[in-house]
Amino acid sequence: MNDAEAVTIKLAELLRHPDDLDKIAGLKSEFTRKKAAVDGQLKIGLQEQLEITQSGMAAITEGQRTVNLIKEEMMKIDKLCAEAQQMIRDFPHINIVQQTHTNFAKVEEMKENIDSFGERLDELEVLLREDDSDLENQPNLLQIHYGLTQLRDVRDAAMSQINSSDDADATLELINNLPLQNGVTLQDQFTRLDEVVDWFDEHVGAACINLIALVQSGNNGLVVRLALVVEEEEKKDKKARALQDAKKEFKDLASRFKSIESGQQELRGYKEKFLKAIELNAQSQMDASNESFAEDSDKLEKSVRWYFNDLNTVKLGMQTLMPKKWKIFKTYVNIYHKLMHDWLVGRIDDPSLTPKDMLAIINWGDKYYAKMQKLGVSKADLQPPLIDERESELVRDYQRIITKAVEEWTDRMAATDRQNFFNRLDHQDAIDRAGEYRTKTMPDMWNMLREQLIVAGNSSREDVVEGTVDAMFTRLKTRQKMWQQLVDEEAAKYTTSNSQTAPDESFPAFQDWLIALANDQIACIDDDEASGTESFISRFRVEFSELVSPNYASSSTSDLDSLRDGYVDLSTHCLSVFANLIFAVDFRSTLSEFFTPTWYSKKSMAQLINTFEDYLEEYAPATHTSLRDILVEELSDTLLRYYLQSVRNKSAKFRRTDPFTDKIKDDVITVFDFFSRYEAVFPEIKQKWRVVDGFVRVLESDKVAIPLVFEEFRQEYWDVQLGWVEAVLRSRDDFERGMVSAVKAKAAEMPVERGKMETIMGKVK
Repeated sequence: MNDAEAVTIKLAELLRHPDDLDKIAGLKSEFTRKKAAVDGQLKIGLQEQLEITQSGMAAITEGQRTVNLIKEEMMKIDKLCAEAQQMIRDFPHINIVQQTHTNFAKVEEMKENIDSFGERLDELEVLLREDDSDLENQPNLLQIHYGLTQLRDVRDAAMSQINSSDDADATLELINNLPLQNGVTLQDQFTRLDEVVDWFDEHVGAACINLIALVQSGNNGLVVRLALVVEEEEKKDKKARALQDAKKEFKDLASRFKSIESGQQELRGYKEKFLKAIELNAQSQMDASNESFAEDSDKLEKSVRWYFNDLNTVKLGMQTLMPKKWKIFKTYVNIYHKLMHDWLVGRIDDPSLTPKDMLAIINWGDKYYAKMQKLGVSKADLQPPLIDERESELVRDYQRIITKAVEEWTDRMAATDRQNFFNRLDHQDAIDRAGEYRTKTMPDMWNMLREQLIVAGNSSREDVVEGTVDAMFTRLKTRQKMWQQLVDEEAAKYTTSNSQTAPDESFPAFQDWLIALANDQIACIDDDEASGTESFISRFRVEFSELVSPNYASSSTSDLDSLRDGYVDLSTHCLSVFANLIFAVDFRSTLSEFFTPTWYSKKSMAQLINTFEDYLEEYAPATHTSLRDILVEELSDTLLRYYLQSVRNKSAKFRRTDPFTDKIKDDVITVFDFFSRYEAVFPEIKQKWRVVDGFVRVLESDKVAIPLVFEEFRQEYWDVQLGWVEAVLRSRDDFERGMVSAVKAKAAEMPVERGKMETIMGKVK
């Protein structure tokens, strides 16, 4: 995957929804800040690396100069030695005698050491058995170490002599096969020495593993003895490493100096084993912490309590017992921190990591650094960073898990709602018809949001909660759009002229759904002050406001207002569709009779009003109390709109000889008699129906007065459509084209004052 694809994928994750585009400025600011921080760190790191490199180069130069000086001095010594041989008479004879005496002394010393080798091993085994019975103190540790060091030096000297002899194979054969006074071979003694060394190493290892416990129990003596042993071995290893380097660097010259060939040749690595034991002991405790974490990640802090207790023990009780050059506290901190880092990073990279575990790790970072600060260790001294500075990534992942859960829940609910909506006859129980109609998934949705908000709040991070709330806003708005689309698509089956569907058994159920959906939207935003009951959205705001920053709580007001407006719009839209369906289905044949010859002989308006009465008797109790007046007003507006649009009926015609004004007046009185029962909205209904007066004036005025009548009508109803006015004029029996031309000319003269509130005529086509 190239960089461009990686960037594209990352952007796709960050900008998953159209509303996420509003976050671009914030994301840009965040990435700019992070880039500046990274650039600053890189600059500091580069400067430090440059200084280290320069210091290293200077050290290499100085070391090379020192090596050259040593080489020159050794060459001078060699030259002086050669010259001295020429200065002293009989020097070769003296040198031979001296070498003979030296060799004899070494042979005598070696013989004594070999003769006593077994006995000394016996003594060391006795001391080791004594320490076996008292491992918590090991009083003989230093004595055993001293004895073993001597015996190892004897073996090293013997092996060195063998390797430097002219017939090494023959000498080695003697060691393997020649019996000593006690009947064993020298190789048997060396093998036995290895076994005793291993025994001793077990004692040292046990002390290293239990080092913290020894300090805590006050057993400082063993700790000091252990430190002395390891320090001495460290010195010997340092010397052995220097000899190995010298032999490697000056092979020819080193072969002429016997002192280089003598002494310890191999590294024993006690210091490395000491540090490894510390690490193994900590690792065993870390494994136990990992098991505890796997069982309950909430107990992370408790499970690693040993970690800080150990470091505190080292700081307070161990530093004075160890060589200062070891910087034992810093050593422990480095070992322990690396283990903590490796463990946490391993958990993060584990595919089975749960959101709860992730949250525990996110919250642990600040606590960890705070505890280390109390121990005197700054965050800058702890390298690498605890979780490789992946906090932001984890926060996004945790937030993504919650938002994904919200999306999955809402998607499942949407799928269920669609199924129940389209198969409403088979899912009659999807609507609660006890009292005011409600869908059963709406409370479930808010309960789910509350649960996920609690999960986000458990993170104790404002950014996580804020991101989660943003996702919830998005999903709630998406749900509003879904319902509007479903309602419009279903209504179109009955209202669209080219795809009208005959009502079946599912039609009443569709009307039930419209009322239930309208009620749902109001329940989301309606605060009942009388009973003290808060709406879903009010409770939602209270709950998330306690978990986010003050700035976000303030800025979220616009999102909440937009959401409330969406609920109001969707609720009134459902009522509007409900009213329109009555006209499209129940009044389809009756509406076509208005303003036709049949209209004069029938009481069509009374028939419509009777149907209204039946519907309101059934649905008014099922409608939310705050929507009942709106439903009544919506029915009145729809009736008025269809009434005025009836001038477009195929046979609509107003003859001067017909009593159309009286008939229209009779229709209006019938309407007022019915709607006057609803005192709260009747004044508004009556005011809207005044438009019929203007309609009548256009019908009955003289041809010459038509432009003036139109002007007056448009001044009151600025959004009246010329197409409707033309239809009214064409319905007159005395229609002439000049009447339409005069109206259009007058309309062209009149200024259009847009931006006013829409009137009922804006809906009349």
